[in-house]
Amino acid sequence: MDKDKVKVNIINKQKAEKIPTGFRMLVRRACVAVLKLEEFHENAEVEVSFVDDEQIRQLNRDFRNIDSSTDVLSFPLGENGVYDKNPATGANMLGDIVISVEHAKAQAEEYGHTFQREMAFLTVHSMLHLLGYDHVNGGIEAETMREKEESVLLQMGLTREVTFTE
Repeated sequence: MDKDKVKVNIINKQKAEKIPTGFRMLVRRACVAVLKLEEFHENAEVEVSFVDDEQIRQLNRDFRNIDSSTDVLSFPLGENGVYDKNPATGANMLGDIVISVEHAKAQAEEYGHTFQREMAFLTVHSMLHLLGYDHVNGGIEAETMREKEESVLLQMGLTREVTFTE
């Protein structure tokens, strides 16, 4: 898959956390890596928004009737492998990813790995949702999704780091 076949629009809508240099490229690499793993060989577009906890809480309340913040939300624009097309480019519009940067930073600390790995994980996780994967019911679906997430992160050089602090 050529990188020019994938357009990743990234919009920073928050001021709570500074987005470190290279994170936009990291998110783009994560999107491309998932599409490569899934052998998605068509032009694709994805929109990724960085928000704060209050913004994602509002989206969660509006779209899922859950009045709490979360780490990431996925808004797929396709179903069963059929996606809306961008009339100007003909690309498959996979959907929107919304990441709470505040939540991601806190989770990285909680799980004992880097902020970089957490942002990549949330992007990969959400990309898999945009492609139709789900983990809500657990079981084999959740296990398959987790294996794919770890595979992509490993390919990106973001191995699971386990640290314990007192």
